[in-house]
Amino acid sequence: MSVYQLSIKNIVVHCSDTPNDREVTAEEIHHWHKENNWSGIGYHAVIRRNGVVESGRPIYWKGSHVGRVGRNHDTLGVCLVGRDEYTEAQLKALRNLIEYWQESFPKAAVVGHCDLDGYKTCPNFDAGRWFETGEFAKSPV
Repeated sequence: MSVYQLSIKNIVVHCSDTPNDREVTAEEIHHWHKENNWSGIGYHAVIRRNGVVESGRPIYWKGSHVGRVGRNHDTLGVCLVGRDEYTEAQLKALRNLIEYWQESFPKAAVVGHCDLDGYKTCPNFDAGRWFETGEFAKSPV
């Protein structure tokens, strides 16, 4: 296990900020991020509308998904395809992925991108509350 993996404090839930009915793949996101002159997809996983989980960066590589300086070194990032309406299949896959990651990183808290980058609304729901209680409530913005 790398030093990076030992330091994971947060599992960060993102959204692709694409229309809710548009299908997007991890490969497409990888190309978008490359077009921004990044080294590739910044998320460790992408969850498509049908609930399929696609790999992004390997979890042993530091992500590039939180804009705030100094927050990528201790996080794993997962991106839900859509903007603010997610399918039951996506939420089930998200819960399963988080539970799987927490087996390796039991102290990792579940947060939304908006919790680390205050200027963001992504993923447009309270990810931590949803994970703890199962209550899904859209953000008021």
